[in-house]
Order: sequence, then C-alpha cells, then structure tokens
Amino acid sequence: MSTQDYYIQQVQSLNERRAAETGRQPLALVKTFGCQMNAHDSEKIETILSQMGYGKTDAADSADLAIYNTCCVRENAENHLYGNLGLLTHIKKERRDMRIILCGCMTQQGAALEKLLRSYRHVDVILGTYNLRRLPELLYNSLIAGRQIVEIRQSPEGPEQAEEFESKTGCRHFAFKASVNIMYGCGNNCSYCIVPYVRGRERSRSPENILTELRLLAADGVKEVMLLGQNVNSYDAGAQIRFADLLERVCETPGTEQIERIRFMTSHPKDLSGALIAVMRRQPKIARHLHLPLQSGSTRVLTRMNRKYTQEDYLRLIDRIREAMPDITLTTDIIVGFPGETEEDFDATLDVVRRARFAGAFTFLYSKRPGTPAADMDGQVPPAEAGDRFQRLLAVLNPMILAENEKRIGTILRVLPEEINAQGSRPGENCLTGRADNNTIVHFRADKNHLGSFTPVKITGCKTYYLLGEAVD
Repeated sequence: MSTQDYYIQQVQSLNERRAAETGRQPLALVKTFGCQMNAHDSEKIETILSQMGYGKTDAADSADLAIYNTCCVRENAENHLYGNLGLLTHIKKERRDMRIILCGCMTQQGAALEKLLRSYRHVDVILGTYNLRRLPELLYNSLIAGRQIVEIRQSPEGPEQAEEFESKTGCRHFAFKASVNIMYGCGNNCSYCIVPYVRGRERSRSPENILTELRLLAADGVKEVMLLGQNVNSYDAGAQIRFADLLERVCETPGTEQIERIRFMTSHPKDLSGALIAVMRRQPKIARHLHLPLQSGSTRVLTRMNRKYTQEDYLRLIDRIREAMPDITLTTDIIVGFPGETEEDFDATLDVVRRARFAGAFTFLYSKRPGTPAADMDGQVPPAEAGDRFQRLLAVLNPMILAENEKRIGTILRVLPEEINAQGSRPGENCLTGRADNNTIVHFRADKNHLGSFTPVKITGCKTYYLLGEAVD
C-alpha cells in the first residue's frame, strides 16, 4: 500500500466516525482558479476526497473541508482568491472544526506565500504544486494536530510519485470527456510568465503511462480526451519520441477505440513541427482545431517577451498549417500593453490578426508578475493607454470572429453535447450545448438523450462567440 493510500484510509476512518456521531456525511468544496491543468488537478483531488469519504458541496458555509486550487498567472486570479479567503474568516469563526487547504501555483510563489502566511492564518494547510499527492497525509495531520501545516517543495518529486497522483482518475466533471497530463512544467521562460517558477522545468510523462491512462478512460466510456501541457510541442520522452509520435500512438493504440476525438493544448509556435502538422492531417480522430498563442504581432515585442519567433515566422507557420488543412480552425492568445509596447507595435498586432483571421482569441491586458523579468522592464504602459488598445483590438477581432462563424451557417458539424442549456430551452424542448470538432461552442435543439454522444448538427445561425443549430439524423 502506498503512503497516499494509507492516509486516504486514515481520513476515511475519521470521517466514518464523524458521520456516525453527527448523522451526516462530511462535505468538501473544491474551488479552482486558472488553467485547464489546474482544473484537471482538481478532478484528481475530488477523486481522492471521494475515497476519503467526503461528499460534494458548492457552498463554503456548508463545507467541512474547503480546498482552493490557486493560480498566479494574472493578478485578478490572486485577488479573487483573497476575496474568498476573507469570506471564509467569518465562517471559520463559527465552525472551528472546518479545514481550509490551499494548493496550486500561488502557494509556490514567494511573495504570495508570504502574504498568505501573514494575513490568512485561518488557513489550515498550504501545499505546493510539487507535492499534491501528499494532500491526504497533510489533511490527516491537520485533523489530528489542529495546527497550521505548510509543505512547499522547491523541486519536483520523482516520476513514480507524480504517477501516484495521476493514477486518480475516478471523478470527472463529464463522464464522457477527460483530460490527461502528458507533461509538467515549462522551459520557455517567456519574460512575462510566472509558470516556470511555480511549476518547474519541463518533465514529460512516459508514453506507456499516458497510454495506460487512456485505455482506462476508454474502458470507462470516455469519448473525448484533451492532452495537456504548458507546451505540448516540446514533449520529449527520449528514444526519438516527440509529440507527433505520441499523438500518432494515442490515435492508434489498441484499447482506445472508444475515444473518438483527441484535442491538445497548448502549442508554442517555435516548436510546432512539420511532423505534427502531418499527423493532424492524417489522423481523423484529431480535432480540426489548433490553439496557437501569438501574444504580440510585433517582432520587437516578441523579442522582449522571449518568445523565440518573429512576426514573419508566425505568419509562415499559419500558411503551412492552412495549406495542409484548409478546414482548420485557429485560435490564439494576445497580450496588450506589454512593457515597451508602442502604437507601432500594437498596429503590428492588429496586422497579424487581420492576416491570420482567427476564429477565436483569449485577449489579456498585461499583468505584472513579481519575480518575472518583464516586471522590472522599462516602458510600463499606462493602464488607460493599454485599456484603449484592448478595446481597439476587440473592435477588430469580434467582427472577424462573427464573420468566420457566419461561414458555418448551412453546414453540418459533429458536436459532442455536454449539458442542457436551461437559458435556451423551451417548454417541452431542450437546448443542448457542446463543442464541434473545430472547438466552436454550439447551442442546438435536440433530445437530452443526445448528451454525451456525438451528434450531427445543422448550423442555422450564429453570434460572435457561438453557433446555433438543430440536430439532424
């Protein structure tokens, strides 16, 4: 028995005794901030909590255990967490046996950790990104000792310990779709990004462990899988196994036939290979969508960002991808107001946006992250100026995205419906929401029995950020 499983049993025993005494099952709240990798970690955490005997709740005032999986990529995420912790102060005063746990990237960041320890002493357990598998042990010690416990590793654990956490695959937000980590950390060191400091250097999981997890998910009814990494294109498992090779294996491995759609993110333009483009073109399981962060269209700003490609490199890559897959949908990330950005630099970003014709974009105002090189750069853009550019970017992007959606009207797309859209439903008729192979959100009329099953949908209309349609036979 592993150490993790031992402490899962110990906490389970404590919860069984408590349930017998109080007449109710202890409840746990898990709140996630940040990226899809954090969301995936939270699913693992929820699996462990279920094994320890906790039920689920979405309300902090009814929780016996509250876990906050934090993010420090942008200041807004940190402020949101501080607001939540402030509310918990009053709840904890009335319910002193409640336990509060913080994990995720923010706990690994020095200045944020200092503030948490100084100002939020009602938090019971703080653990870092490198030792999530120890959550049961630290929770048990907190329940027994009743004192604050802080466990922050400064380097990753070995691959065996990482796999111990990855093996927890029971709880998923959707029974028919799942995420799978293929690597951890990041080695790109973009000058604005805190991730390498809180997630560590790149470490790739072995293909064998990834494929084993995929077989288990397929046997459990999963039909769509998202392969996750901070930069999947730099996946390197040695012995000439790169991301394109892994993707080919994922599509063709016996025992994974149940999985009909493969997605992945995020891709870094500097590492996107011709081999990957060829595999995407060849394999029908791979979604016809590629998220390719631009960040800036100015070569000068890209150099300051340490992105390691130029505007011309990016546009050539776009041309290669579209030449191989004319039906591909491209989405991106763009940062506005990076230190030193001029009007000329911003115009270069708008130029790339117009030429690339993205079907979607995540747009961000630059957020200064303490400890990153960009935080100390000269030329910090005034907030009002950055905000004006942000609105001008949206004024170019939104009509373009709408025009790309309008091209879909009258076509039939394959959609995996995920949930009933209560807002769009009419009496006696359901409106379902899901994603097409090109990753576009689709709201469509269909019987709820379609949930979790790939469904052909005729597109009848659209808005800027979604399509409208009806299921067809």
